[in-house]
Amino acid sequence: MLGPAPRAAIVGLSGPELSAGEVRLFRRLPPFGAILFARNLLAPAQVAALVAAFRAAVGRAEAPVLIDQEGGRVVRLRPPHWRHPPPAARFGALYARDPLAARRASFLNARLIAEDLRALGVTVCCAPVLDLPAEGADPVIGDRAFAADPRIVSSLGRAMIRGLKAGGVIPVMKHIPGHGRARVDSHLALPVVDATAEEILAHDARPFAALAREGGWAMTAHILYTAWDDRLPATLSSRVLRVIRRRLGFRGPLVSDDLAMKALRGEPGEIARAAISAGCDAVLECSGDLARTEAVLAATPPVSRASAARFAASARRAMPSPRFSRARAEAVLAALIA
Repeated sequence: MLGPAPRAAIVGLSGPELSAGEVRLFRRLPPFGAILFARNLLAPAQVAALVAAFRAAVGRAEAPVLIDQEGGRVVRLRPPHWRHPPPAARFGALYARDPLAARRASFLNARLIAEDLRALGVTVCCAPVLDLPAEGADPVIGDRAFAADPRIVSSLGRAMIRGLKAGGVIPVMKHIPGHGRARVDSHLALPVVDATAEEILAHDARPFAALAREGGWAMTAHILYTAWDDRLPATLSSRVLRVIRRRLGFRGPLVSDDLAMKALRGEPGEIARAAISAGCDAVLECSGDLARTEAVLAATPPVSRASAARFAASARRAMPSPRFSRARAEAVLAALIA
């Protein structure tokens, strides 16, 4: 007998093990997937057991499990159990000297990230960051960006996407249509970008357009782009999401950034419902708070048929290549970025 259809939400978990409350909730209102944070990660065997327990609770062995493993400041898996990847800006600096070496290094770095994730059962990496840092912007992006040149970001972002997919991990491009101009951190407040549509499309959004058909997911920015919508941030704006689909040509799954960020105001369930109505395929609720999680799951509809097709298409394009030597990849990468 089939269980309830998965809701269009990806949720955080409260700790290193599923609580009894989470198990009951996930059986009644199964989320589409889960996302892991430092609070969930103690050791490899424990993480693998948590991932397996989540999938057993929702009744879907293929349920996606996500993590932010960009490198640099934004990593969840850390030594001593896991490798600490360098920040994206390191590859941008190498590109200025040797573009071919930088692309190779970005690919190998991503391939090694994928190796760590797949060993735990994690199937989606929230990277690469394709944002273009701008003068006067909040430092929340900073060295998470490859560079300020959209051509460099597109080149290195493509290499990272392909490295993740070669390791069987689905990439998530951040933060569409571009977070680089934001003068405040969207974790703390709602950024407002007053650039014209032409400026955004010609610059900020160029890497997303260039990589729109690479087969990954994309994460929406909690930013108010006044050129398209002077009332609602991108995550909640059908106007901005139509630009992403039509002008940028992105056909893959769109997931929201974390609904618990202070850029968004309102009740969790209302925000979740609004994001899905605007055109997101799924929402992220990362808090791990059981009451918030339940409110979001109760408010979101089941994953639509169109969204399920988009998610399935991305999964098919992330197939691990059988031949891979971790030791050789690590040695080559170390030589390239030395």
